[in-house]
Amino acid sequence: MDILRGVAGIGFCLGVAILVHEFGHFILAKLFRIEVLRFSIGFGRFIFKWRRKETEYGVAWFPLGGYVLMK
Repeated sequence: MDILRGVAGIGFCLGVAILVHEFGHFILAKLFRIEVLRFSIGFGRFIFKWRRKETEYGVAWFPLGGYVLMK
């Protein structure tokens, strides 16, 4: 049980680090008035997604990274 908690904790911390890192790219793009087409946490097909203005946001199946697609 302790190992499972440890793995879940590491996964959670990694997810938060990825989110903060990609959000940094997103904020800088917006500050420099670069259009952001997509903000994704994870790679591959989306588990779920939504759109707000010109940006599509989503969470994908392979959660070891993320990306910000700029115009």
